[in-house]
Amino acid sequence: MSSAGPDFSALLARRTQRMQRSAIREILKVTEDPQIISFAGGLPNPSTFPVADVAESAAKVLREAGPTALQYSTTEGYRPLREFIARRYWEKRQLRVDPDEILITNGSQQGLDLLGKVLLDAGDQVLLERPAYLGAIQAFSAYEPQFTSVTLQDDGPDLAELEAALDQRKPKIFYAVPNFQNPSGLSYSAAKREAVGRLCAARSVVLVEDDPYAELRFRGEHLPTLKHHCPQGVLLGSFSKIVAPGLRMGWICAPRQLMDLMVTAKQGVDLHSNYFSQRVVHQHLVDHDLDAHIAMVRGLYGRQRDAMVAAIKRHFPASVKSSEPDGGMFLWVQLPEGVSVAALFKAAIARKVAFVPGAAFYVDVADDRHLRLNFSNSDEARIDEGMRRLGEAIRELQAG
Repeated sequence: MSSAGPDFSALLARRTQRMQRSAIREILKVTEDPQIISFAGGLPNPSTFPVADVAESAAKVLREAGPTALQYSTTEGYRPLREFIARRYWEKRQLRVDPDEILITNGSQQGLDLLGKVLLDAGDQVLLERPAYLGAIQAFSAYEPQFTSVTLQDDGPDLAELEAALDQRKPKIFYAVPNFQNPSGLSYSAAKREAVGRLCAARSVVLVEDDPYAELRFRGEHLPTLKHHCPQGVLLGSFSKIVAPGLRMGWICAPRQLMDLMVTAKQGVDLHSNYFSQRVVHQHLVDHDLDAHIAMVRGLYGRQRDAMVAAIKRHFPASVKSSEPDGGMFLWVQLPEGVSVAALFKAAIARKVAFVPGAAFYVDVADDRHLRLNFSNSDEARIDEGMRRLGEAIRELQAG
């Protein structure tokens, strides 16, 4: 009798054919070489992590609520944490959100998966920005939708394209990142926010607003959420960029009917997000000045962004175009005609520099001219040296 076991390829669900490994996670394997200067990961700078403060908060939670904090809890999440999030939306964004409309998730990525689970059947339409956040493409792909994308201009989506796509494709979801978008770094203008909200509010579509970067604005004025203009929209948030990503603590704000379904779906996945982490995060937020911490992060990222923009101008050919965001963690670079990103990636790795090719962020067009650069996880000296090496590689490819 054979002990080889079953042929799993014959047993796999159809949806696995749509599931792809994250291009970014695969590239990060290459960057494990300590000699590599990596601009590939979307990583917050570890120097900003409040290690001592979190340790203090964890000890306090264990000392004052140990058995309770280590017990099972409700799926919706620790209510004082949800109340903190709702209160902050009002104080900082003038957006009224009821704590009962907030579900604590394992990072905002889980929120995307829950939305796919409760909204999408195979063949349903999902509308994305072009380019689009890779994590959203991954999360929704498991539910076998059909993707369409709308061009992202300097101030937000092309409104004519968006209206046509909404009316002709009739998507169930329009997924948007209006603040310092990953990968492009671009943000919606106030006028585009109002127009997008109005277009979606008038149609049977779920506007999903992913907003992990809004508080990382280091230039300009904060602008209203899309949810201001489309109250039935869904809003995702995260502590990954403003406290620490390893806590895996995010949330989703949604209308009650949708919230009830996501709570049920989450119960089938993990019962509830890490309750101890929720208690620690809340204790940290209560005992420490989050605004002062965010101001420190903004200052650091603003300097790193300025360093990368200046280094690109100094080292890249003038024919290379780059976004110059007012916040967030990323720059989006367009190469000149005749220079392939795929070829540049190989040349860059040979020079011990890594980035993410833009092709990973497209669902319905081929792209070989764009790349994403992360500036938040490198000091200014490494940024300058990395841009120098990339500039050399681009010039070499231009020369043939």
